[in-house]
Amino acid sequence: MKGVLMVFLVMVGSTLGIGRTRSGHSTALRPPPLPEGVHLPQEKWFTQTLDHFSPTDIRTWQQRYFINDTFYKPQGPVLLLIGGEGPANPEWMVTAMPLEYAKNLSGCLLQLEHRFYGKSHPTEDASVENLAYLSSEQALADLATFTEAMKKHLGLTTNKWIAIGGSYPGSLAAWYRLKYPHLVDGAVAVSAPILAQLNFKEYLEVVRDSLATVGEDCNVAISIAHHELHILLQQESGWNIISKQFRLCSPLDGHNKKDVANLFSMLTENVEDIVQYNRDNRAFEGVKGTNITIETVCEIMRNKTLGSPYIRYATLNSLLLDVEEEKCLDHTYRSMVKEMQSMDWKDSVGGRSWMYQTCTEFGFYQSSDSRQQPFGNEFPVEFFVQQCQDIFGPRFTENLVLSGIKRTNTLYGGRDLKVTRVVFINGAIDPWHALGITTDLSTSAPAIYINGTAHCAIMYPASPSDPQQLLQARKQVLKLIQQWLQQ
Repeated sequence: MKGVLMVFLVMVGSTLGIGRTRSGHSTALRPPPLPEGVHLPQEKWFTQTLDHFSPTDIRTWQQRYFINDTFYKPQGPVLLLIGGEGPANPEWMVTAMPLEYAKNLSGCLLQLEHRFYGKSHPTEDASVENLAYLSSEQALADLATFTEAMKKHLGLTTNKWIAIGGSYPGSLAAWYRLKYPHLVDGAVAVSAPILAQLNFKEYLEVVRDSLATVGEDCNVAISIAHHELHILLQQESGWNIISKQFRLCSPLDGHNKKDVANLFSMLTENVEDIVQYNRDNRAFEGVKGTNITIETVCEIMRNKTLGSPYIRYATLNSLLLDVEEEKCLDHTYRSMVKEMQSMDWKDSVGGRSWMYQTCTEFGFYQSSDSRQQPFGNEFPVEFFVQQCQDIFGPRFTENLVLSGIKRTNTLYGGRDLKVTRVVFINGAIDPWHALGITTDLSTSAPAIYINGTAHCAIMYPASPSDPQQLLQARKQVLKLIQQWLQQ
């Protein structure tokens, strides 16, 4: 692949996006069915530096990447997809928005997996000592090292790079442009939380607003359900009712505050996940339950024939358990912590890796502390901070978490970051827009705010049901990229 090429850096996070996974739930996704005659690219390995910030540490490790040059033509761009907080999924190499850009621009696709996720294991395990090498700074340096190496390996001597990312990788896209402007000439940051924040109580406020697009009585029913559950918690007979109605794997102990907080958080997460990924066309990745939407939630919660609001809430929980083919809901805090404490790569440690990053860099804890939401107040921010200590050790205190958040915002600038040739794209339904950029920073750092769309909607394959504003946004982004390449 010789000659002058323009290189696109596309950062793609896991479809789980940023947030909490269901306890006992693997973060791995089943591969989707491929179109006839289409094959996934083979995995390749790149020798990466372990610690980019210690010149005397020469240790290396193998980082996974993929390549698809089906549509590449000489002088065309190279799109480099970078994984986020989950396994790099090569489905992005054969479908979805990145592939459409490759077709339009005669480009080659590359995908690099994020360190400490998927099969990219820099260390022998995910111990706290080894997780010290996991950070957004190291990830950005991985991108820089990979970029320079690919220039030589692919024969790229003069080229332009455009970073594109969705979710946490959307943040990385903007920060890559900020920190390595000599390597990347523009960035597309989709659904990117730019501001690190301990108590992300605004998340549930956006969930409330999104549910209200169907009807405020939906929020009212959820609020009553939580009130009814709170009443049931006052007596042991109520614990038994909750255990049965919500199909808990073990009896609820109402005296165990951590179990209660974890249960309420998980039940709220049922709604959070549906809202965050509402109508996002994730079916191409093999994700279950993509036809369950905000309308589904509200249809159940408003259906008085099902019984009282908490019974309707239990019906929603059962629906999701059935979709995920789970017999019961493991609500215990101990079980969740035990899963997160596993350091073995054979186990699903993606959740542990992301939890570590929230404890050391971002916070992002979706608490129930706001009074402007219908999900009660059973899981305050302290509940999440305590997880940092219980999973990683006593030194991971609130002060340590706050120090890491302050450092992140100092490094990257929070919402006051100074960048050019970066476009920020957010959906009104997506709760993560509350920590993103939704208005223009400048003429060279515009924002696109799409009504009626959820998390990373612009990244997914087009659908006949896509709103007109989403269709226009895709065209607008492509036009911006083309303009940047001419500068």
